[in-house]
Parts: sequence; C-alpha cells; structure tokens
Amino acid sequence: MSDVDPDLRDQLRDFRTDFQNLRDELGKVIVGQQPIVDAVLTAMIAGGHVLLEGVPGLGKTLLVRTLADVIDSKFSRIQFTPDLMPADLIGTNVLVESAGGGKAFDFQRGPLFANILLADEINRATPKTQSALLEAMQEHSVTVGGISHQLDGVFFVMATQNPLEMEGTYPLPEAQLDRFLFKILVPFPTVAEMETIMDRTTAGVMPTASKLVTRERVLEMSAVSRKIQIADTVRRYAIELVMRTHPDQEVAPDAVRRYVRYGSSPRGAQGLILAAKINAVLDDRYHVATEDIQSVAVNVLRHRIMLNFEGQAESIQPDQIIEDLLAANPVLV
Repeated sequence: MSDVDPDLRDQLRDFRTDFQNLRDELGKVIVGQQPIVDAVLTAMIAGGHVLLEGVPGLGKTLLVRTLADVIDSKFSRIQFTPDLMPADLIGTNVLVESAGGGKAFDFQRGPLFANILLADEINRATPKTQSALLEAMQEHSVTVGGISHQLDGVFFVMATQNPLEMEGTYPLPEAQLDRFLFKILVPFPTVAEMETIMDRTTAGVMPTASKLVTRERVLEMSAVSRKIQIADTVRRYAIELVMRTHPDQEVAPDAVRRYVRYGSSPRGAQGLILAAKINAVLDDRYHVATEDIQSVAVNVLRHRIMLNFEGQAESIQPDQIIEDLLAANPVLV
C-alpha cells in the first residue's frame, strides 16, 4: 500500500523473513505439525504463553527444547509432579553468612527465572504449585518475602498438559488457564510423519537446530507487530465474538445459553487482536481483517469457555461452540 510508511514496510518485511527462518529451523527437528509451530511462534512474539495438550510422546517437549535452541536465551525445564512445591519453581530466601561473620537472608532464584520456560506436564502438580506461575505469567515478576523480583526481557511459558482423563492429573484453575494466550491440541502424526520420525529416532542422527535470533529481536518483532492497524469495525467484531461466549448476554446464541457456564474474559479479546495482527503481517497486509480474527479464534478461546454440567454430560466441545459462533457471523453492534 502506498500510504504505508516505508520504514514500517521494511520492518514488516524483516519480520516475515525472521519468522520464516524460525519456522524453517524448527522444521529441521519437528516433523510436520506446521500449524502448531506457527501458533507457538505467534504466541511468543505476541508476548503470550502457550498450553499444549496431547497424549505423551507427540513431541511437545521436543518442540519447546528446539525453540530454545533457535533463540539465544536462557532456557529452563521443570517437570511438574505431585510433590513439587512453589519454592521449587520460584526460589527461596536462604540464610547465609557474610565474610564478616554476620548473617542475612539471600534470595536464591529458582528455575522460573528464565526466558523460555518449559512447564512439562503442568497438570500433574497440585493447584497450589500451579498457581505459583500466576504472577510471573501476568506481571513478569515474582514476590517472595514481600520483595518483588523482576523477570528480564522475554518470558515465555510453554506448558504441556496430558488430557484430564489420564490418571494423576489436576485441572488447571480458570485464572491460570486465562493466562495462556493459546491452548493448542497436538494431533497424532500421520503415517508419513511417523515414518520420518522413526527414521530420525531409530536409524540415524537426530538433526539439530541452530540459534538464529536474540531475545532482543523477539521483543523488536513484538513491538513491530503491534503497529499493524485495526479498524473499529474489526475490533468490534472481536469484542462481539467474546461477548457471545457469555450465557448471560443478550447476544449469546442458544447453544451458549444451554451449555456454557462462563465465557471468555477480556484477555480473550486482547489475545484475538494481538494474534490477528501477527497473522496479518504474515499475510503481507498492513491491517487486520475479520478473517485474521477468525483464524486465531479457536486457539484463543477454547480454554476460556467453561462448560456447565449439561455441556459436559453431552460431551460438548468448546471448539464446536466456537465454530458455531464463527459460522453465525455475528452482527456488529
């Protein structure tokens, strides 16, 4: 477009180049799963967090490890177990003796102080431990003993979760689910993908990914994406979509009134717009369209729609409700 600032045009071109390079580098290790790779990169650049759900062995942990390999940043992995305590994540004050013989408390940082954090099998820990991540995910800081400790630069949590039907799992609290920008369901690989996986893991040397960008570049990409324009009507579309997930709203359709207990929070609308802006950049556009909102809606909203007893009893899926809302093409008000 001729009315776009040339500097912004160059910044967006560099954005697309770096995004494609990251995608290609991850593809050297991750077999298939292209939509998931794109969603994870989108969430990280948008400044959000990702919850990956799938049965064990689908490469969820490998994806996070590989992402840490391509970004020059500090990486931590925490294996969540029922006996994990909040201090095991955050750290704790330790009484130490100084050179002069005095004693004082010194804060020993836990693995939470990283740029990319893998919370492996997060729903195997108790709610008390799960909630230790809340402040860090929202405020990029933790408070211990009344003192706040800031997390530096990029802070991206990618949590893996086993389906709740599996033994030994604890549902994530709604407040913590809301901290995740995306919830992504990891599908089982196809036959062709399985063959490639077997070749790599049983017959040859596993490929490795190289570092491509710095964490500072990730922050720059995030700032550039927010410069994408969004028209008032498109913003209203995102808001209307969120409003329709609430059963107590006049605009809610019958399915929502019947099966939904709680709908999306305002963070859902924020997530729709931020992710849609990145989608627009990747599509070589300088403005957000309603199609961008629709393309990210399922990942943004599926964990923010809480079903009531009837919805659970009839095995209604949040994805089904979201697809119905998108198909209804809500009228802008």
